[in-house]
Amino acid sequence: MSDYEYFDVCVGDSVATITMNRPPLNVLDNPMMEEFNDLLESLQGNTQICGIVIGASGKVFSAGVDVSDHTAEKVGDMIMLFHGIFRKLAETDALTIAAVHGAALGGGCELACFCDIVLASDRAKFAQPEVMVGVFPPVAASILPLQIGTKKAIELTALGGTIDASEALRIGLVNQVYSADTFESEVAAYVDGLRKLSRPVVRMAKRATMLVAKDQILAHLERAEHLYLGELMKLSDAHEGISAFMEKRKPVWSHS
Repeated sequence: MSDYEYFDVCVGDSVATITMNRPPLNVLDNPMMEEFNDLLESLQGNTQICGIVIGASGKVFSAGVDVSDHTAEKVGDMIMLFHGIFRKLAETDALTIAAVHGAALGGGCELACFCDIVLASDRAKFAQPEVMVGVFPPVAASILPLQIGTKKAIELTALGGTIDASEALRIGLVNQVYSADTFESEVAAYVDGLRKLSRPVVRMAKRATMLVAKDQILAHLERAEHLYLGELMKLSDAHEGISAFMEKRKPVWSHS
């Protein structure tokens, strides 16, 4: 399973480890997301694993989805590929564990927070800055209210807020925060604890715990997706924000 362009993959001893490898920022463009979907699909039917660890090479977990893929001619494919990743993550019975050692921004933040467990280094940061470029994050809008409450979720999605690892731990967005110096060994120890458990029991326990939440999240995601493609992308401000970012200038909002 190592024949991937954008990922390093290791499967064995109850755990699959996926490392994003598109330096320097691990930006998710359409080809990378297509590969990610294929990779997750290949793992879905593997009952010999009870955990999937998602990490990243370099100093940044992921700076999110490539802004150039938000343009009118690409956005439909982008949403299909990006949301396909989360639909596959939602359907797997293996525990999904995000190992966040650095910044998780935009779609990178959504990827981390969608995982069942988030392990962060003390230099990790989490942000949903999409509103700054005239769009909103449908996945974050679907999961954050359940995870951290509506008020903090709105602060992140509608104001583009950034929080550090300690604040993310305080509000329940991450499970554990480790020192950056010992992060890799701490994550390895955490995952070793998972390996000591019964694979089918772990998978069944996750499935039971997520019975109600999974249906809520997927239904919310579908509605948010329709709002994004059917209404947001008809706004002049959405296209102005994307254009301004790509042209490295400040957006001029028409509020329409």
